[in-house]
Amino acid sequence: MDSDIRHVRRVKVARIADLDEGTMLMVQVDGTMILLIRQDGLFALQGTCSHEYFELDKGFLSADAVTCALHLSRFDLSDGQSLDPPADLPLVTYPVSLEGDDIVLEVPEGEIPINE
Repeated sequence: MDSDIRHVRRVKVARIADLDEGTMLMVQVDGTMILLIRQDGLFALQGTCSHEYFELDKGFLSADAVTCALHLSRFDLSDGQSLDPPADLPLVTYPVSLEGDDIVLEVPEGEIPINE
């Protein structure tokens, strides 16, 4: 068995009714903050800025990015890449899906990765 294979678990984190189009919702899985975004689809990114540990739900959404309110770094919703300094590390993204009315994340067993 390949030791690099990471097992994932599926975690129901919210209901779609909790997340209107064009909004964000912070959830926690095992103490890790994860930001859900519903804007032309569903996205799940680490909930804190990779530059400084600041909660991204206090920021704002633009076309395809979330902006940290602390230093105005923007991050691409689809892949978490940093679009503006001072942040240079991307945000970790997590697979997210809608199952019926439930928003479900796929996260690894054990510690949930974030960039900081």
